[in-house]
Amino acid sequence: MKHVEKYARGYFMPPKTSLKWAQKEYITEAPIWCSVDLRDGNQALIVPMNLEEKLEYFKVLVDIGFKEIEVGFPAASETEFTFLRTLIEQNLIPDDVTIQVLTQSREHIIRKTFESLKGANKAVVHLYNSTSLAQREQVFRKSKEEIIDIAVTGAKLVKQIAAETEGNFQFEYSPESFTGTEIEFALDICNRVLDVWQPAAANPVIINLPATVSMSMPHVYASQIEYMSENLKYRENVILSVHPHNDRGTGVADAELGMLAGAQRVEGTLFGNGERTGNVDIVTLALNMYSHGVDPKLNFENLPEIVAAYEQATKMRVSERHPYGGELVFTAFSGSHQDAIAKGMKWREEEERQYWSVPYLLIDPKDIGRQYEGDIIRINSQSGKGGIGYILQQKYGLDLPPKMREHFGYCVKNVSDQQQKELQPDEIYDIFKQEYVNLKSPVEFVKYRFNDDEEFSTVVTIRTGGETKEITGNGNGRLDAISNALQTELGFDYTDLVYTEHALETGSKSQAVSYIGIKGADGAAYWGCGIDADIMVSSVRALFSAINKIISK
Repeated sequence: MKHVEKYARGYFMPPKTSLKWAQKEYITEAPIWCSVDLRDGNQALIVPMNLEEKLEYFKVLVDIGFKEIEVGFPAASETEFTFLRTLIEQNLIPDDVTIQVLTQSREHIIRKTFESLKGANKAVVHLYNSTSLAQREQVFRKSKEEIIDIAVTGAKLVKQIAAETEGNFQFEYSPESFTGTEIEFALDICNRVLDVWQPAAANPVIINLPATVSMSMPHVYASQIEYMSENLKYRENVILSVHPHNDRGTGVADAELGMLAGAQRVEGTLFGNGERTGNVDIVTLALNMYSHGVDPKLNFENLPEIVAAYEQATKMRVSERHPYGGELVFTAFSGSHQDAIAKGMKWREEEERQYWSVPYLLIDPKDIGRQYEGDIIRINSQSGKGGIGYILQQKYGLDLPPKMREHFGYCVKNVSDQQQKELQPDEIYDIFKQEYVNLKSPVEFVKYRFNDDEEFSTVVTIRTGGETKEITGNGNGRLDAISNALQTELGFDYTDLVYTEHALETGSKSQAVSYIGIKGADGAAYWGCGIDADIMVSSVRALFSAINKIISK
């Protein structure tokens, strides 16, 4: 591509890296989660949420299990201020939930922020100012010491006003644009703020290190986090937090490696809503942990309902391929994938298994409120016999013989290909019935009887060409006798009779289903299916259906 030379690496590596995080296999416990949907996420919407929508969304976040929720920037607008006051005055904040508010390091904004918090049981006051080289040079045109002074002055004011205000307050500081800040300077400014706030075990301080703009590969961000974690003052009384954005598409990886590197807390949003390419997606992060057998301490057991609530409030859409929440993320169209999934599901049904290990399915869809039927296997022209057979078995109780399943698979794929669309289960079932079940043309089965003195000697009544007639036959079994009568009457031979049957339903309305496959004189296989309350009648109907396929070819 042109102009590649204009792009330089805008991030800064630590002066030394230990890479201890790289030796860890996975995240072993959930972080402190802080939802910033109502602030970071809301400000990124084309039409921000109104008061009623924000109140409803707050309830959704509480129900999911968030214990820290950033509710806004109350000094920024009347809507933000009113929302916070409504939460407090109507007692809508559960006792175990801490609200968080954002403030710039400016006196009138800090004072307005504390005014909004009157009556709150517990709140995090989140102070920030931008520290990156680009912001210092281009926006503020200030030296490092002048930027430090902004942070320290704000920290002192926050501490002073908090002491004058009734309430229980915890402090948080973010060197905004941390990823574009020289690491030693970021460490210095954070430590200077910590010197003001003097964190203690009873009231730790949160130091939040945002990837305001994601600039590096995730391992670099992890190295930056690890350096800060190992060199911050008062570390035992500091909660180290990360707030990754997704500019490079690596927000989740940044957060995961950041946690391995020492981060104890994560700020993010549901489905990654946020400015530009968004914040880190907490749904994906949490369920990634879940897939490793680690409880994320958030409840996504009914993820489709959460998707619906999110889409209603934000007017945004969760992509069909979005991890975990997307409509198609557990769906297989590919024939080989469908076959493997169907066999894996059957393997689990055969006996209880301790661990989930179904091919192509990272977690059990049912654990997050998805259904096997219609979610896992869907049918189009790329589908195969395994998936089609799985749908017939799961939804309609039809357990086709393997060769018949293959034959029917081609029928379904041809229909999907010709119509250029996905086929729904009912459409697949209709194709099956039209193709195989109780076929009556050109030869219709009417009834049969067997001679009392000769067990396997039969008289079969058929209807063909508008004429009803009786035909006779003998064999080594009842079905064989009927088959021989038909071959004699119709004047053609077939071989390799394949027969299976099973109960279609249980209880008073139980029926039998039979499958028959025969090989015609042309060497091709022809299949029929019979369904009837009587097992023998269902077998005869299956035979007639197969023979009618030969005649109608």
